[in-house]
Amino acid sequence: MIEAHYVEVGGSLSYVEVAGDGPAVLCVHTAGQSGVQWRHTTGDLAARGHRVVVPDLPGHGRSEPAPDGPVDDLGRYAEWLRRLISALDLDRPFVVGCSIGGKIALDLATRWSDELSGVVAMAAEAGTGSVRVAGLQRELEDVAAASRTDRTYLGTLAVVGSALPPERAELIAQMHRREDPVVSTSDLIGWGTHDVRDRLGAITCPTLLVAGEDDLWVDPARVRATAADIPHASCVVLPGIGHYPMEEIVGFADVLHDWIRELQRASGPGERGKA
Repeated sequence: MIEAHYVEVGGSLSYVEVAGDGPAVLCVHTAGQSGVQWRHTTGDLAARGHRVVVPDLPGHGRSEPAPDGPVDDLGRYAEWLRRLISALDLDRPFVVGCSIGGKIALDLATRWSDELSGVVAMAAEAGTGSVRVAGLQRELEDVAAASRTDRTYLGTLAVVGSALPPERAELIAQMHRREDPVVSTSDLIGWGTHDVRDRLGAITCPTLLVAGEDDLWVDPARVRATAADIPHASCVVLPGIGHYPMEEIVGFADVLHDWIRELQRASGPGERGKA
């Protein structure tokens, strides 16, 4: 059963879903979206022996806005998640994120590796990538345009993988167009200015980077380069998958469960058998 909670973190109430018992897995959504992106994963992963925790970041989904407005610094989201981990008394969770969620997971690991059991960063690299921040800042002046939701819809269709049936791609795109454009654009400004390349050597927890072969936003070569700069990290490239593996892959909970078991094995004998 999935439990819903409102938790006060950083001066505002945040919506969090929790399911299952076992090693904690904190799942972080993409820019402008919410924990609903993990709806096909939460229950099934919990059934595999995990305590699955899925928050809506401040200003997203059912969470209240951040007290000082939309967040455009992913490092602040990392600090917020650390406070959430403390508020929920999670013991060294695995952190799994996609897109900005993947970059936030890497940020956490560069600063607080000893507080994590491992990280799975999907559709994310350590540098700023190819986002044009100046263009995004101009978009903040035009986020109310009727075409904005259409751009989100069409943009989502463009970055899902070729392996998806058309009806699944359509569902993902329809779900994504419900985002708040001010929040999502602020998130993407955070994406375009976030750079932890000089801190990757500080990551000591087991780390897996995941790239979709068909992702038009994140070059798998840059993801591999990020993995190469993290001690003992590994990298997986998913054929036929785009920017949203947890939404695109049927049975993603099983895939994620296997990745977590690999991270546990990388942690050493003390972590084995916990999943």
